[in-house]
Amino acid sequence: MPKIFQSLNYPNFRNYFIGHTLSTLGTWIQQVALAWLVYELTHSAVLLGLITFFALAPQLVISPFVGAMIDKLNKRKALIFVQILFFIQAFLLAICAYFKWLDAISILALSMFLGVLSAIDTPLRQSFISDLVEDKNYIANALALNAMIFNSCRFIGPPIAGLLLVIADPILCFILNALSYFCLIIALMYMKNIQVVKAKGSIQSVLKEGYIYVFHHVEYRWMMLSIAILNLTASSYVAILPIFAKDYLNGNETTLGYLWGAAGVGSLLSALILANTQNEQQIKNRIFYNMLLCVLGLIALALIDLTFFYYFAMFCLGFGISTTNVSTNILIQRHAPSEFRGRVVSIYTSLRFGFDALGGLLAGILATYIGVKNTMLIFALLLALFILFKFLHDKKPMTTS
Repeated sequence: MPKIFQSLNYPNFRNYFIGHTLSTLGTWIQQVALAWLVYELTHSAVLLGLITFFALAPQLVISPFVGAMIDKLNKRKALIFVQILFFIQAFLLAICAYFKWLDAISILALSMFLGVLSAIDTPLRQSFISDLVEDKNYIANALALNAMIFNSCRFIGPPIAGLLLVIADPILCFILNALSYFCLIIALMYMKNIQVVKAKGSIQSVLKEGYIYVFHHVEYRWMMLSIAILNLTASSYVAILPIFAKDYLNGNETTLGYLWGAAGVGSLLSALILANTQNEQQIKNRIFYNMLLCVLGLIALALIDLTFFYYFAMFCLGFGISTTNVSTNILIQRHAPSEFRGRVVSIYTSLRFGFDALGGLLAGILATYIGVKNTMLIFALLLALFILFKFLHDKKPMTTS
């Protein structure tokens, strides 16, 4: 394999890569179709924010507790079971759309169901990746390729969803997503000889050990705080993107797909660069500079009303958010012992997606009262202030605990 695809030499990871790619493509198709359908039916920025919140908020509460169980489970069997539940969620969404049962309550209930499943699936899957690569020197490459799956599908899926929405009903998008989960199930069933180290002790003691391990390390504490602030602010655009597409660009479903695609191009490019990066200091430097890039993207959304700059802003946000999130994940998993990995990753994912949910909810509420432009400007200033605070802190002599 070329250097950028080194971890695909391992059959277990190769199976995962193929199955998860097809599954994630279906997820993005459904996400775009649902966001457009909701805004077309309700024209409610608050409901868009609530959908994002309910789909991600459970990660903030559930994922840390899931981490303690992950380190005691057979991860492969657990993932198969979770994918079956994902299929049920998507199929229920298709049924509700077909019989015209979709309203605010049913949409929020299904979003909550999706959020609970994601809170289990995300840390489980992320920590499982390291078990699929026998040579731990390739963990960074495997995680970057995993991000490339997400970001490639983020680039490909939304335009496909936009086209499907023009020629067919959103129900088709929901059904395709439901069927896509079987791709990952089949891949998981073909995996062999996965060696893992399980944590010992009660769930309570295992959970406590994980938090002590993470928050007693100064560097881990700062990485977790950075992830929380970044996703609270920069990732908030996800919840209100249909408003930019419909009200500011005077577009349709295809326009929304292209905006998502611009962010996906940035995210994909980020993953390709990270897949070819092994130097730890380079990874740390990229976290700082890409948080600044996210500030630039938010400012462009807030202050410039030209079509080109909307796509430029989405590219900057896609590249910056992906680079910061994936780089942090690489640093965390590279240094976390195998028996702690599930718990450490679960804390990371709970902050990443939980604060993403809080940001989406806050963006939806603020956009209703002060407009989406002013909302993006406020988030840009908050993120810039945090970066400045972090920069000044790093200039001081460091102490460890």
